[in-house]
Amino acid sequence: MSQFLYETLAEQFRKNIDQQLWPQGHKLPSIRTLSQSYNSSKVSIQTALQKLEAAGLLIAKPRSGYYVAKQNQPNQPQHTQKVSKPKKIEVPDIFQQIMQKSAAFDIYPSAKSQASATHIQTLNRHINRAMRQHSSSNTLYYSPPQGNLSLRQQISQHYLSRNLYIEPEQICITAGCQNALYLALNACTKAGDTVAIESPAFYGVLQILQQLELKVIEIPSSATQGILLEKLEAIAQKWPLKALVVTANFNTPTGSVMPETHKSQLCELANQARFTIIEDDIYGDLAFHHIALPLKAYDKHNNVILCSSLSKSLSRDLRIGWIVSGKSLSKIIHLKMLTQLSNSESIQQGLSSFMREGFYRKHLLQYKQQLLKHRNQLITALNDNWNFSFKYTTPEGGLCLWVELHNTADSLTLYNQAKAHDIILTPGALFTSNAQFNQFIRLSFAHELTADRLQALKQLGGIILKTKG
Repeated sequence: MSQFLYETLAEQFRKNIDQQLWPQGHKLPSIRTLSQSYNSSKVSIQTALQKLEAAGLLIAKPRSGYYVAKQNQPNQPQHTQKVSKPKKIEVPDIFQQIMQKSAAFDIYPSAKSQASATHIQTLNRHINRAMRQHSSSNTLYYSPPQGNLSLRQQISQHYLSRNLYIEPEQICITAGCQNALYLALNACTKAGDTVAIESPAFYGVLQILQQLELKVIEIPSSATQGILLEKLEAIAQKWPLKALVVTANFNTPTGSVMPETHKSQLCELANQARFTIIEDDIYGDLAFHHIALPLKAYDKHNNVILCSSLSKSLSRDLRIGWIVSGKSLSKIIHLKMLTQLSNSESIQQGLSSFMREGFYRKHLLQYKQQLLKHRNQLITALNDNWNFSFKYTTPEGGLCLWVELHNTADSLTLYNQAKAHDIILTPGALFTSNAQFNQFIRLSFAHELTADRLQALKQLGGIILKTKG
């Protein structure tokens, strides 16, 4: 089968990187220069570069050009995990404590809140307008169980910007991503079934798995490239998996991104081994330098159920998410009717007009720049103020760093010691059902590193240093 020209160019550019003709950090020639050098159109060159950017090999910097991304950084945390047998799990009580603090993404919740952003004020105006214009009907009637059609159309349109086309009829509106994950797992499993998860995994997923009485196998993952496919394939051959829950783009806690080739291979493996992929795409819109394609974009066999929301990218207060499915959609809608019935029609209408008029797109452009700035501030502060050895990820999107401390560190003990000073960290032990990741913590860069938060970070460093002694 013949290749498109841009694919041939992408292979050549990849060879230049592999052979270090273009070393790490190298600034590529301009698109015009590459077009002349390779006797190709600027469009073909641009498409090839975007393909390598999506694969994590290149980074596009605004008004500067393309650079070769750093690979296999020596300062990255390393996971040494073993695969265990399927087992039911119990989520530690500390999960409840952290959520009650409303601070899973803020190291110092006592710090003064930032002024309300313009986009939130605009969103509130859209919601208030919907309440005024449709007050009678919204008061007397429930929203359709599948969700407001106009909002589903806007979500469909939004995914086009990430090179994925979804029919609005494939989308069901939910009460956030956690609710979407619960519905997805409920729809394709029953108590006692075996489900695979990446490790470390989002603790909210662990909680759902416990509630549904599912058996779990944790699949080791890379701190930079996500779930290890060879480990998953071996498990799928040994155990009858019903589902895999995975975050392909900017996993929490590591911030890892699966290479595009791995995403394609994972979808093929799911088809061969006959398990459903439940994709948590909640961070997919928060890529700093490239378009992060969802796993769903590689789903040729309709085996991927995509779950997401606007909680991390727009507002945690909205509690609006969605689920995208083909085979299981009718069952998902029925389960939603049983557990929730419907969502607020006014909020859906207001959010729809907010997106339709381009405000969500504008917000993302600004917000991603803010998050990148926050990430760099946090990394600089850690290196300047923590006077001991540690490792950390440098994610190209999302909201958090995964930090590895000394081998004898106990992050649960650190959590309790820090909490006494109103400092919140998320212990590594929270992201697994096994006894591992004790020496890891998750730190968020969702908030600006104000003077109060910087002082809290310095204080946390002092607490960690004392535990080494």
